[in-house]
Amino acid sequence: TFCHKGKIFPYCFLLSRALSGAEAVNALRPFYFAVHPDFFGQHPREREVNENSLKRLSAYLENLQKPGFKSLKPTQLVFYVRETDQNPSDGQEHFSTSGFRAVKFTLHTRDLLSTVLYILNSCSLSVEHVQSLNTNVHSQPLKEAKRTSDRPIKWDKSYYSFTGFKDPDEDLEQVWRTETTLTSWLDNNGKSAVKKLKNSLPLRKELDRLKDELSHQLQLSDIRWQRSWGIAHRCSQLHSLGRLAQQNLETLKNAKGCTIIFTDRSGMSAVGHVMLGTMDVHHHWTKLFERLPSYFDLQRRLTHLEDQISYLLGGIQVVYIEELQPVLTLEEYYSLLDVFYNRLLKSRIPFHPRSLRGLQMILNSDRYAPSLHELGHFNIPVLCDPANLQWFILTKAQQARENMKRKEELKVIEDGLMQASTKKFSLEKFYKEPSVSSIQMVDCCKRLLEQSLPYLQGMHLCVSHFYSVMQDGDLCIPWNWKNGEAIK
Repeated sequence: TFCHKGKIFPYCFLLSRALSGAEAVNALRPFYFAVHPDFFGQHPREREVNENSLKRLSAYLENLQKPGFKSLKPTQLVFYVRETDQNPSDGQEHFSTSGFRAVKFTLHTRDLLSTVLYILNSCSLSVEHVQSLNTNVHSQPLKEAKRTSDRPIKWDKSYYSFTGFKDPDEDLEQVWRTETTLTSWLDNNGKSAVKKLKNSLPLRKELDRLKDELSHQLQLSDIRWQRSWGIAHRCSQLHSLGRLAQQNLETLKNAKGCTIIFTDRSGMSAVGHVMLGTMDVHHHWTKLFERLPSYFDLQRRLTHLEDQISYLLGGIQVVYIEELQPVLTLEEYYSLLDVFYNRLLKSRIPFHPRSLRGLQMILNSDRYAPSLHELGHFNIPVLCDPANLQWFILTKAQQARENMKRKEELKVIEDGLMQASTKKFSLEKFYKEPSVSSIQMVDCCKRLLEQSLPYLQGMHLCVSHFYSVMQDGDLCIPWNWKNGEAIK
């Protein structure tokens, strides 16, 4: 019998036959449904954590399938799992009112089937459908597993010596030792990061050169990337844009003064950036650059619409915060604003002119109740009841002003601590992922400044939610890193 987290599976279930890669993906469908980043559009921090963890999980599953692999390093993953109503009256799964929960687990498995079971169990998801993928298994063992889930079995050490099976307690102890602390992680990974960084330096120079050349040639405000692609990948994207500029310079000059963002789809973003889909061909990019004048016209209409909404709501500013909102095209965002504006016009909520100046709001498409964000802006649903909206904004206005003031103060503290950290550790670059809040960053920097970390000299350090050495040598550390003796 194999026991994990109190769930019992006979070894015949685990070992009757190996899962194929396609079967593993199919078996994990409930998991992917529960954690997929697309369902976290209004929760950018959680979305990014899931995106990063899915990348690392994908690499882990790929390595398991490589011929001749011996064992993988323990991989710690964090996911935000959507809570769903498992037994609704209409038979469909629904997003529950409680939203989502954080789940943290460490993979140290040796085959696809046990990995799939481990993930599903860790997230408290059903494993019964996995049985259909394994024809040698009868339903009874799974029912037993469910019935006895609160009675974990602890085997004597001699059992593992005799059978040759791995002792899960031993694995957990090993995992604990390998996860450990910031200093031990830097000890183990510092040399490989230095080597990767050194190897990436010529490409980094090439990237800067290409970016400067294209920005000057097309008179762009900036060139950015929405995802954390490697340096080589970014260079190839700029080379591709450079070739298009040689073929069609006048059309591309329509982007004068704009910011270009390489992302998943082509179009214009809600804030007016030119989005180039990295999977699109030159023909699609050319069409987009040709259409830019009509996009600029829509942008002017959108700004006017924001001003009209602001006027009706006492001067509150309508903003779109890239780090906190889903990526919307200009057309999608205009449509949201238009629906909201027409609802306001019909209701004619009486706000005193300019009484809410200095406050900010963002529009949400997947909520029904307004809320106040810790950063001071209002989250307003497009379909919000106008009477509720008026009451909510008026009663929370003072709190919003206080939150905004605190946000500004926190940003000053954060910037100062980042500069101090960069100087103390002689970092070449120090930055954070957008999903790391200012409060988290301040806490991280304060504790970093208490340490002596000579390994960081000349490095690129990113504060994130997990430990990782990126392909180009950037060091990622979690904002809540531990040091000293690990406490169980």
